[in-house]
Parts: sequence; structure tokens; C-alpha cells
Amino acid sequence: MISKKRVLELIDERIAELDNGLFVVELSISSANVIKVELDKYEGNVSVDDCIRVSRNVEHNLDREKEDFEINVSSAGLDKGLRVFPQYRKNIGRDVKVKLHEGGKLEGKLIDATEEQIVVQTSRKERIEGRKKKETIIEDHVLTMDKIKETKIVISFK
Repeated sequence: MISKKRVLELIDERIAELDNGLFVVELSISSANVIKVELDKYEGNVSVDDCIRVSRNVEHNLDREKEDFEINVSSAGLDKGLRVFPQYRKNIGRDVKVKLHEGGKLEGKLIDATEEQIVVQTSRKERIEGRKKKETIIEDHVLTMDKIKETKIVISFK
């Protein structure tokens, strides 16, 4: 079986050469030697060229004579949730939907992220006694990573 450590070394080698903010979101190697790599960037988007260059570095440095393999390198899509800390940092300021392990949901703006926790700011309109108009109530919710089941970016076409 192909070593995950070796594949990661080859990926990191190319990422260091490119020096454009790429990072690995996920790396998996199946029992049939199908290598799947998902990349993201600290700023901007992952290009097709980024994926090709990472893929080729792995391909050219593994011996197909020893073990046949297939490699798929792609960008981390918006359809999947945020999975690693750099993705949270990259998406500060964007609207997110957070599902909690205990069953609750929270939707708001991601305003801060550390390795241990995130802060999501929510707003709602509420009628204040003695006033005619509803007022906007803004709350910051601190969520520790161990309580988060899934965090997804809310896609808006405004």
C-alpha cells in the first residue's frame, strides 16, 4: 500500500515550491490505491493549474511498477463543510450555517476563528417594549470546535 506520509511529503514539497497559499484539506488513500487530495488556498481560489502541478509531483515520484495507483486532486468545494482551521480563518466575514452535535443550528456571520473555537454573529429583529419599530439585536455566539458537527458557507447570489 502507498504510504500516506510519502504522498503528503510530495504534496507539501510542491506546495512549498508554488508558494501561493495552498494547503491540504483532506488526503485519503483507498485500499485500491486511489489517492484523493483536496486543496484550498488562504486567499483566492485553487486553480486547475495548482491541481495539475500537485498531481504531477505525486505521479512522477511514485513508482507505478511497484504499485499501480490513481490520483485525483481537486479544490475543496463549497458543497462540503469547513474541515480544517485554515478554512475557518479564510472565511472570516462570510455567512455560515453551523450544525451542533447536540442538534441545534446557528446561522450568522463568522467573525473570528481559533484552533479551539469560532465566533458566529447573529442578528434578529425584535420589538422592544414602548417602541413602534422592531430593533436589530446582534449577538456573538462562541462555539468550541468539539461542539460543532458541521460548518458550511451560505452561498448567496445577491
